[in-house]
Amino acid sequence: MKKESLLLLVYWMACLIPCAAENYPYRSDYLWVTVPDHADWLYKTGENARIDVQFYKYGIPRDGEIEYAVGTDLLDSDMKGTVKMKNGRATINMGTSRTPGFRDLRLKTTIDGVSYTHHVKVGFSPEKIQPFTKEPKDFRAFWEKAVKEARATPLKCDREYQKDLSDDKVDVYLVRLQTDRRHHLYGYLLYPKNAQAGSCPVVLTPPGAGVKTIKEVTSRNYYQENNMIRFVTEIHGMRPTMDENDFNDIRSAFSEYLEMGLDNPDNYYMKHVYVALVRCIDYLTSLPEWDGQHVAVMGGSQGGALSIIAAALDSRIDLCVANHPALSDMAAGSAGLTSGYPHFKAERGLYTDANIRTMAYYDVVNFARYVKCPTFMTWGFNDNTCPPTTSYAVWNVLKCEKESLITPINEHWTSEATNRQQMEWIKKNFK
Repeated sequence: MKKESLLLLVYWMACLIPCAAENYPYRSDYLWVTVPDHADWLYKTGENARIDVQFYKYGIPRDGEIEYAVGTDLLDSDMKGTVKMKNGRATINMGTSRTPGFRDLRLKTTIDGVSYTHHVKVGFSPEKIQPFTKEPKDFRAFWEKAVKEARATPLKCDREYQKDLSDDKVDVYLVRLQTDRRHHLYGYLLYPKNAQAGSCPVVLTPPGAGVKTIKEVTSRNYYQENNMIRFVTEIHGMRPTMDENDFNDIRSAFSEYLEMGLDNPDNYYMKHVYVALVRCIDYLTSLPEWDGQHVAVMGGSQGGALSIIAAALDSRIDLCVANHPALSDMAAGSAGLTSGYPHFKAERGLYTDANIRTMAYYDVVNFARYVKCPTFMTWGFNDNTCPPTTSYAVWNVLKCEKESLITPINEHWTSEATNRQQMEWIKKNFK
Protein backbone atom coordinates (compact mmCIF):
# COMPACT_ATOMS: atom_id res chain seq x y z
CA MET A 1 0.00 0.00 0.00
CA LYS A 2 1.30 3.43 -0.90
CA LYS A 3 2.09 5.52 2.15
CA GLU A 4 2.99 9.19 2.08
CA SER A 5 4.09 11.31 4.99
CA LEU A 6 4.87 14.99 5.00
CA LEU A 7 7.31 16.66 7.39
CA LEU A 8 6.89 20.41 7.65
CA LEU A 9 9.77 21.85 9.67
CA VAL A 10 8.99 24.70 12.03
CA TYR A 11 11.14 27.62 10.95
CA TRP A 12 12.09 29.07 14.31
CA MET A 13 12.89 25.69 15.79
CA ALA A 14 15.08 24.90 12.82
CA CYS A 15 17.31 27.89 13.45
CA LEU A 16 17.81 26.87 17.08
CA ILE A 17 19.06 23.36 16.31
CA PRO A 18 22.79 23.06 15.41
CA CYS A 19 22.93 21.37 12.01
CA ALA A 20 24.41 21.79 8.54
CA ALA A 21 21.25 23.41 7.14
CA GLU A 22 22.09 25.83 4.36
CA ASN A 23 18.80 27.70 4.78
CA TYR A 24 19.51 28.38 8.46
CA PRO A 25 23.27 28.82 8.88
CA TYR A 26 24.38 27.69 12.30
CA ARG A 27 25.52 30.59 14.50
CA SER A 28 24.58 33.10 11.82
CA ASP A 29 23.70 36.73 12.52
CA TYR A 30 20.84 36.71 10.03
CA LEU A 31 17.77 34.66 9.25
CA TRP A 32 15.43 34.47 6.28
CA VAL A 33 11.95 33.04 6.85
CA THR A 34 9.90 32.21 3.76
CA VAL A 35 6.35 30.94 4.25
CA PRO A 36 4.24 29.88 1.23
CA ASP A 37 0.50 30.50 1.58
CA HIS A 38 -0.07 26.75 1.10
CA ALA A 39 1.23 24.98 4.20
CA ASP A 40 2.58 22.02 2.25
CA TRP A 41 4.29 24.23 -0.37
CA LEU A 42 2.21 22.54 -3.07
CA TYR A 43 -0.24 24.08 -5.55
CA LYS A 44 -2.30 22.89 -8.46
CA THR A 45 -1.22 24.08 -11.89
CA GLY A 46 -2.83 27.45 -12.54
CA GLU A 47 -2.91 28.46 -8.86
CA ASN A 48 -0.92 31.52 -7.75
CA ALA A 49 1.71 31.07 -5.05
CA ARG A 50 2.26 33.88 -2.57
CA ILE A 51 5.25 33.87 -0.26
CA ASP A 52 5.52 35.74 3.04
CA VAL A 53 9.17 36.80 3.29
CA GLN A 54 10.81 37.85 6.55
CA PHE A 55 14.35 38.98 7.23
CA TYR A 56 16.01 39.28 10.64
CA LYS A 57 19.48 40.40 11.69
CA TYR A 58 20.52 39.67 15.26
CA GLY A 59 16.92 38.56 15.71
CA ILE A 60 15.66 42.07 14.85
CA PRO A 61 13.38 42.54 11.81
CA ARG A 62 15.08 44.80 9.27
CA ASP A 63 13.60 46.95 6.56
CA GLY A 64 15.10 47.16 3.10
CA GLU A 65 14.51 46.36 -0.53
CA ILE A 66 14.36 42.80 -1.80
CA GLU A 67 15.34 42.02 -5.36
CA TYR A 68 13.62 38.83 -6.47
CA ALA A 69 13.60 36.59 -9.49
CA VAL A 70 11.42 33.59 -10.31
CA GLY A 71 12.28 30.70 -12.60
CA THR A 72 11.51 27.07 -13.24
CA ASP A 73 13.53 24.64 -11.10
CA LEU A 74 17.27 25.11 -11.89
CA LEU A 75 16.49 27.10 -15.06
CA ASP A 76 17.02 30.80 -15.81
CA SER A 77 14.71 33.35 -14.24
CA ASP A 78 11.79 34.53 -16.35
CA MET A 79 10.29 37.06 -13.91
CA LYS A 80 12.01 39.74 -11.84
CA GLY A 81 10.99 42.53 -9.51
CA THR A 82 11.60 44.40 -6.26
CA VAL A 83 9.60 44.78 -3.09
CA LYS A 84 10.05 46.84 0.10
CA MET A 85 10.12 45.14 3.49
CA LYS A 86 8.17 46.82 6.28
CA ASN A 87 8.99 45.67 9.81
CA GLY A 88 11.15 43.04 8.16
CA ARG A 89 8.31 41.54 6.09
CA ALA A 90 7.04 41.53 2.53
CA THR A 91 4.76 39.40 0.38
CA ILE A 92 5.75 38.26 -3.11
CA ASN A 93 3.38 36.79 -5.67
CA MET A 94 5.38 34.12 -7.52
CA GLY A 95 2.65 33.63 -10.10
CA THR A 96 1.89 30.12 -11.25
CA SER A 97 2.92 27.29 -13.54
CA ARG A 98 0.73 25.88 -16.29
CA THR A 99 2.67 22.63 -16.37
CA PRO A 100 3.54 20.25 -13.50
CA GLY A 101 6.83 21.17 -11.90
CA PHE A 102 8.59 23.50 -9.48
CA ARG A 103 9.15 27.26 -9.46
CA ASP A 104 12.03 28.84 -7.56
CA LEU A 105 11.82 32.26 -5.86
CA ARG A 106 15.35 33.69 -5.57
CA LEU A 107 15.85 36.55 -3.10
CA LYS A 108 18.54 39.13 -2.44
CA THR A 109 18.68 42.05 -0.03
CA THR A 110 21.48 44.37 1.08
CA ILE A 111 21.56 45.33 4.76
CA ASP A 112 24.34 47.44 6.32
CA GLY A 113 26.31 47.13 3.09
CA VAL A 114 26.21 43.33 3.10
CA SER A 115 24.22 41.29 0.55
CA TYR A 116 22.17 38.29 1.69
CA THR A 117 20.58 35.71 -0.59
CA HIS A 118 18.01 32.97 -0.15
CA HIS A 119 15.58 30.91 -2.19
CA VAL A 120 12.43 28.85 -1.83
CA LYS A 121 10.80 26.42 -4.26
CA VAL A 122 7.15 25.45 -4.47
CA GLY A 123 5.55 22.70 -6.51
CA PHE A 124 2.67 22.73 -8.96
CA SER A 125 0.86 19.39 -9.34
CA PRO A 126 4.18 17.50 -8.93
CA GLU A 127 2.36 14.19 -8.71
CA LYS A 128 1.85 14.60 -12.47
CA ILE A 129 5.54 15.08 -13.31
CA GLN A 130 6.74 12.48 -15.81
CA PRO A 131 10.34 11.93 -16.92
CA PHE A 132 11.67 13.16 -20.22
CA THR A 133 13.91 10.09 -20.50
CA LYS A 134 12.58 7.10 -22.42
CA GLU A 135 13.51 3.47 -21.85
CA PRO A 136 15.65 1.78 -24.53
CA LYS A 137 14.00 -1.30 -26.02
CA ASP A 138 16.91 -3.51 -25.01
CA PHE A 139 17.34 -1.96 -21.55
CA ARG A 140 16.71 -5.13 -19.56
CA ALA A 141 18.74 -7.31 -21.94
CA PHE A 142 21.65 -4.87 -21.79
CA TRP A 143 21.89 -5.09 -18.00
CA GLU A 144 21.26 -8.83 -17.79
CA LYS A 145 24.20 -9.33 -20.13
CA ALA A 146 26.40 -6.90 -18.17
CA VAL A 147 25.73 -8.68 -14.87
CA LYS A 148 26.35 -12.09 -16.45
CA GLU A 149 29.70 -10.91 -17.84
CA ALA A 150 30.78 -9.54 -14.46
CA ARG A 151 29.86 -12.78 -12.72
CA ALA A 152 32.14 -14.67 -15.08
CA THR A 153 34.92 -13.42 -12.80
CA PRO A 154 34.94 -15.42 -9.54
CA LEU A 155 34.15 -13.38 -6.46
CA LYS A 156 37.40 -12.55 -4.68
CA CYS A 157 37.62 -10.70 -1.39
CA ASP A 158 40.47 -9.60 0.86
CA ARG A 159 39.67 -8.11 4.23
CA GLU A 160 41.63 -6.62 7.12
CA TYR A 161 40.43 -6.07 10.67
CA GLN A 162 40.40 -2.37 11.64
CA LYS A 163 41.18 -2.26 15.33
CA ASP A 164 41.11 1.55 15.52
CA LEU A 165 37.53 1.67 14.14
CA SER A 166 36.20 -1.24 16.18
CA ASP A 167 34.85 -1.06 19.72
CA ASP A 168 32.90 -3.12 22.22
CA LYS A 169 29.78 -3.06 20.01
CA VAL A 170 31.10 -3.13 16.43
CA ASP A 171 33.79 -4.98 14.50
CA VAL A 172 35.05 -3.21 11.37
CA TYR A 173 36.90 -4.73 8.41
CA LEU A 174 38.39 -3.04 5.35
CA VAL A 175 37.36 -5.08 2.31
CA ARG A 176 38.79 -5.17 -1.22
CA LEU A 177 36.26 -6.82 -3.51
CA GLN A 178 36.95 -7.88 -7.09
CA THR A 179 33.76 -7.05 -8.99
CA ASP A 180 34.64 -8.05 -12.57
CA ARG A 181 37.69 -8.92 -14.63
CA ARG A 182 39.13 -5.39 -14.54
CA HIS A 183 37.61 -3.65 -11.53
CA HIS A 184 37.48 -3.78 -7.77
CA LEU A 185 36.14 -1.56 -5.02
CA TYR A 186 36.85 -0.99 -1.35
CA GLY A 187 34.41 -0.86 1.50
CA TYR A 188 34.14 -1.04 5.25
CA LEU A 189 32.23 -4.05 6.51
CA LEU A 190 30.67 -3.35 9.90
CA TYR A 191 29.53 -6.28 12.05
CA PRO A 192 27.59 -6.36 15.30
CA LYS A 193 30.03 -7.50 17.98
CA ASN A 194 30.10 -11.28 18.27
CA ALA A 195 27.65 -11.73 15.37
CA GLN A 196 26.37 -15.28 15.23
CA ALA A 197 26.06 -17.45 12.12
CA GLY A 198 22.76 -17.00 10.28
CA SER A 199 21.60 -14.14 12.48
CA CYS A 200 22.10 -10.82 10.68
CA PRO A 201 20.32 -8.91 7.88
CA VAL A 202 22.71 -7.11 5.50
CA VAL A 203 22.61 -3.49 4.33
CA LEU A 204 24.61 -2.13 1.38
CA THR A 205 25.43 1.60 1.47
CA PRO A 206 26.87 2.93 -1.83
CA PRO A 207 28.49 6.38 -1.82
CA GLY A 208 27.52 9.86 -2.86
CA ALA A 209 29.16 11.47 -5.89
CA GLY A 210 32.81 12.35 -6.13
CA VAL A 211 36.22 10.75 -5.92
CA LYS A 212 36.75 10.68 -2.19
CA THR A 213 37.67 8.54 0.76
CA ILE A 214 35.04 6.82 2.88
CA LYS A 215 34.43 9.18 5.79
CA GLU A 216 32.44 8.82 9.00
CA VAL A 217 32.66 5.05 8.78
CA THR A 218 31.11 4.44 12.18
CA SER A 219 28.72 7.42 12.29
CA ARG A 220 25.65 5.17 11.96
CA ASN A 221 26.58 2.34 14.27
CA TYR A 222 22.94 2.06 15.25
CA TYR A 223 22.64 -0.36 12.31
CA GLN A 224 25.09 -2.74 13.92
CA GLU A 225 23.57 -2.10 17.35
CA ASN A 226 20.31 -3.37 15.83
CA ASN A 227 22.01 -6.56 14.64
CA MET A 228 22.54 -5.54 10.99
CA ILE A 229 25.72 -6.02 8.98
CA ARG A 230 26.47 -2.91 6.94
CA PHE A 231 28.80 -2.56 3.95
CA VAL A 232 29.83 1.06 3.24
CA THR A 233 31.62 1.35 -0.11
CA GLU A 234 33.43 3.59 -2.53
CA ILE A 235 33.22 2.93 -6.28
CA HIS A 236 36.58 3.88 -7.80
CA GLY A 237 38.88 1.15 -6.52
CA MET A 238 40.90 3.57 -4.40
CA ARG A 239 42.07 2.27 -1.05
CA PRO A 240 40.61 4.64 1.56
CA THR A 241 43.70 4.45 3.77
CA MET A 242 46.11 5.71 1.12
CA ASP A 243 48.15 8.87 1.66
CA GLU A 244 46.01 11.97 1.15
CA ASN A 245 48.51 13.55 -1.28
CA ASP A 246 48.54 10.42 -3.43
CA PHE A 247 44.78 10.34 -3.27
CA ASN A 248 44.52 13.93 -4.48
CA ASP A 249 46.88 13.25 -7.39
CA ILE A 250 44.74 10.33 -8.56
CA ARG A 251 41.47 12.18 -7.96
CA SER A 252 42.45 14.97 -10.34
CA ALA A 253 42.91 12.45 -13.15
CA PHE A 254 39.26 11.42 -13.29
CA SER A 255 37.25 14.00 -11.40
CA GLU A 256 34.83 14.13 -14.38
CA TYR A 257 34.17 10.39 -14.25
CA LEU A 258 30.45 10.87 -14.93
CA GLU A 259 31.36 12.08 -18.42
CA MET A 260 33.92 9.39 -19.23
CA GLY A 261 32.87 7.13 -22.11
CA LEU A 262 29.47 8.79 -22.35
CA ASP A 263 29.27 8.30 -26.12
CA ASN A 264 28.87 4.51 -25.83
CA PRO A 265 26.76 2.51 -23.33
CA ASP A 266 29.31 -0.29 -23.30
CA ASN A 267 32.20 2.03 -22.52
CA TYR A 268 30.57 4.40 -20.02
CA TYR A 269 32.45 4.68 -16.72
CA MET A 270 29.43 3.84 -14.58
CA LYS A 271 28.86 0.44 -16.20
CA HIS A 272 31.27 -1.34 -13.88
CA VAL A 273 29.83 0.59 -10.94
CA TYR A 274 26.26 -0.56 -11.59
CA VAL A 275 27.20 -4.24 -11.97
CA ALA A 276 29.42 -3.95 -8.89
CA LEU A 277 26.27 -3.39 -6.85
CA VAL A 278 25.14 -6.93 -7.69
CA ARG A 279 28.58 -8.29 -6.86
CA CYS A 280 28.40 -6.56 -3.48
CA ILE A 281 25.12 -8.39 -2.81
CA ASP A 282 26.77 -11.61 -3.99
CA TYR A 283 29.42 -10.99 -1.35
CA LEU A 284 27.10 -9.99 1.47
CA THR A 285 24.83 -12.98 0.94
CA SER A 286 27.88 -15.28 1.09
CA LEU A 287 28.72 -14.19 4.63
CA PRO A 288 28.07 -16.96 7.17
CA GLU A 289 26.50 -14.40 9.52
CA TRP A 290 23.83 -13.38 6.96
CA ASP A 291 20.39 -14.47 8.12
CA GLY A 292 19.57 -15.96 4.71
CA GLN A 293 16.56 -13.68 4.18
CA HIS A 294 17.02 -9.94 4.49
CA VAL A 295 18.94 -7.60 2.18
CA ALA A 296 18.55 -3.82 2.13
CA VAL A 297 20.24 -1.04 0.23
CA MET A 298 20.31 2.60 1.28
CA GLY A 299 22.07 5.80 0.24
CA GLY A 300 21.75 9.46 -0.66
CA SER A 301 22.33 11.50 -3.82
CA GLN A 302 24.52 9.29 -6.07
CA GLY A 303 24.13 6.69 -3.33
CA GLY A 304 20.36 7.09 -3.56
CA ALA A 305 20.55 6.55 -7.30
CA LEU A 306 22.71 3.46 -6.85
CA SER A 307 20.30 2.12 -4.25
CA ILE A 308 17.39 2.23 -6.69
CA ILE A 309 19.56 0.78 -9.45
CA ALA A 310 20.67 -2.08 -7.19
CA ALA A 311 17.06 -2.85 -6.22
CA ALA A 312 16.11 -3.01 -9.90
CA LEU A 313 19.04 -5.23 -10.87
CA ASP A 314 18.94 -7.67 -7.95
CA SER A 315 15.73 -9.34 -6.77
CA ARG A 316 17.43 -10.46 -3.54
CA ILE A 317 17.10 -6.90 -2.26
CA ASP A 318 13.88 -6.71 -0.29
CA LEU A 319 14.07 -3.10 0.99
CA CYS A 320 15.35 0.11 -0.64
CA VAL A 321 16.00 3.52 0.92
CA ALA A 322 16.92 6.41 -1.39
CA ASN A 323 17.50 10.04 -0.44
CA HIS A 324 17.18 12.65 -3.24
CA PRO A 325 18.50 10.32 -5.97
CA ALA A 326 21.00 11.73 -8.46
CA LEU A 327 21.44 10.49 -12.07
CA SER A 328 17.70 11.04 -12.66
CA ASP A 329 16.24 12.33 -15.94
CA MET A 330 19.73 13.42 -16.95
CA ALA A 331 18.90 14.08 -20.61
CA ALA A 332 16.04 16.47 -19.81
CA GLY A 333 18.45 19.39 -20.13
CA SER A 334 18.75 18.68 -23.85
CA ALA A 335 15.12 19.83 -24.18
CA GLY A 336 15.57 22.87 -21.96
CA LEU A 337 13.97 21.10 -18.99
CA THR A 338 15.15 20.51 -15.42
CA SER A 339 17.74 17.73 -15.37
CA GLY A 340 19.19 15.72 -12.53
CA TYR A 341 22.74 15.68 -11.23
CA PRO A 342 25.34 15.83 -12.77
CA HIS A 343 23.51 18.48 -14.85
CA PHE A 344 25.25 17.89 -18.17
CA LYS A 345 25.87 21.17 -19.97
CA ALA A 346 24.72 21.80 -23.53
CA GLU A 347 27.40 24.46 -23.95
CA ARG A 348 30.03 21.78 -23.36
CA GLY A 349 28.61 19.73 -26.21
CA LEU A 350 27.45 16.89 -23.96
CA TYR A 351 23.96 16.51 -25.43
CA THR A 352 24.97 14.69 -28.58
CA ASP A 353 22.69 11.96 -29.93
CA ALA A 354 25.19 9.31 -28.84
CA ASN A 355 25.49 10.72 -25.32
CA ILE A 356 21.72 11.02 -24.89
CA ARG A 357 21.34 7.40 -25.99
CA THR A 358 23.87 6.29 -23.36
CA MET A 359 22.21 8.35 -20.63
CA ALA A 360 18.98 6.40 -21.08
CA TYR A 361 20.70 3.12 -20.18
CA TYR A 362 22.03 4.65 -16.96
CA ASP A 363 19.14 6.84 -15.86
CA VAL A 364 17.49 6.09 -12.54
CA VAL A 365 13.98 6.65 -13.92
CA ASN A 366 14.40 3.60 -16.17
CA PHE A 367 15.60 1.44 -13.30
CA ALA A 368 12.79 2.71 -11.05
CA ARG A 369 10.28 1.03 -13.37
CA TYR A 370 11.65 -2.37 -12.30
CA VAL A 371 11.93 -1.94 -8.53
CA LYS A 372 9.60 -4.43 -6.87
CA CYS A 373 10.64 -4.22 -3.21
CA PRO A 374 9.19 -1.71 -0.71
CA THR A 375 10.98 1.62 -1.13
CA PHE A 376 11.40 4.62 1.16
CA MET A 377 12.31 7.92 -0.51
CA THR A 378 12.96 11.34 0.97
CA TRP A 379 13.74 14.65 -0.72
CA GLY A 380 13.58 18.39 -0.16
CA PHE A 381 12.20 21.12 -2.39
CA ASN A 382 15.07 23.61 -1.98
CA ASP A 383 17.65 21.14 -3.29
CA ASN A 384 19.64 22.53 -6.22
CA THR A 385 21.89 19.48 -6.53
CA CYS A 386 19.21 16.83 -6.96
CA PRO A 387 16.18 19.00 -7.66
CA PRO A 388 12.66 18.05 -6.53
CA THR A 389 11.52 17.89 -10.16
CA THR A 390 13.71 14.85 -10.80
CA SER A 391 12.95 13.25 -7.43
CA TYR A 392 9.26 13.38 -8.32
CA ALA A 393 10.05 11.98 -11.78
CA VAL A 394 11.54 8.93 -10.04
CA TRP A 395 8.83 8.72 -7.37
CA ASN A 396 6.01 8.90 -9.91
CA VAL A 397 7.53 6.05 -11.93
CA LEU A 398 7.91 3.69 -8.95
CA LYS A 399 5.12 1.10 -8.96
CA CYS A 400 6.24 -0.83 -5.89
CA GLU A 401 4.99 -0.39 -2.35
CA LYS A 402 6.45 2.96 -1.39
CA GLU A 403 6.64 5.51 1.38
CA SER A 404 7.84 9.10 1.18
CA LEU A 405 9.16 11.63 3.65
CA ILE A 406 8.94 15.03 1.98
CA THR A 407 10.87 17.79 3.76
CA PRO A 408 10.22 20.96 1.73
CA ILE A 409 12.77 23.22 3.43
CA ASN A 410 15.70 20.82 2.96
CA GLU A 411 18.43 21.55 0.48
CA HIS A 412 20.90 18.74 -0.30
CA TRP A 413 20.94 17.14 3.14
CA THR A 414 19.04 14.93 5.52
CA SER A 415 18.94 15.33 9.29
CA GLU A 416 20.37 12.77 11.65
CA ALA A 417 16.79 12.18 12.86
CA THR A 418 15.79 11.25 9.29
CA ASN A 419 18.82 9.01 8.91
CA ARG A 420 17.90 7.11 12.03
CA GLN A 421 14.24 6.97 10.98
CA GLN A 422 15.35 5.16 7.84
CA MET A 423 17.16 2.53 9.89
CA GLU A 424 13.99 2.10 11.96
CA TRP A 425 11.98 1.71 8.75
CA ILE A 426 14.35 -1.01 7.55
CA LYS A 427 14.20 -2.76 10.92
CA LYS A 428 10.39 -2.58 11.01
CA ASN A 429 10.03 -3.97 7.49
CA PHE A 430 12.45 -6.86 7.91
CA LYS A 431 9.87 -9.54 8.70
